[in-house]
Amino acid sequence: MALTIRPYRSGDEAGIIAVILPIQREEFAIDITTEDQPDLTDIEGFYGAGSGGFWVAEMDGRIVGTIALKEIGERQGALRKMFVAKPARGSAIGAGQQLLDTLLAHAAARGVTEVFLGTTEKFLAAHRFYEKNGFAAVDPASLPGRFPRMAVDTRFYRRSLV
Repeated sequence: MALTIRPYRSGDEAGIIAVILPIQREEFAIDITTEDQPDLTDIEGFYGAGSGGFWVAEMDGRIVGTIALKEIGERQGALRKMFVAKPARGSAIGAGQQLLDTLLAHAAARGVTEVFLGTTEKFLAAHRFYEKNGFAAVDPASLPGRFPRMAVDTRFYRRSLV
């Protein structure tokens, strides 16, 4: 069960949606659809500009995790779409950590100095994960004006890369 982290490729959309939507809808009972997330059907257009990017974790040829960086200007980025399917979670496989490490290395190499993210109160394991990785909770009022807020996000984090 080798894990590979690689950049998004055209044609990955179905596998990406197959990871993200069940986590949102079934695990956390968030009433959201693919149509509510237009970035999932235009990944290159939404995440490909500037310092942005989108990566997937693959295990046995199947997408099991995702993470994205959206450039928001002023040398800042928004971490989005971090999802890992249950079979790839935990420190034994480390898909989440490898995805985050890939994004942060990419961001730093492209001159991003701050990364922001939004999540929900329900994602308690995610809160611990982000905090362990140097993210600090911030008041929503302190978010950059260009930060792409999702209606379901209620908790926000920031990490400095300098």
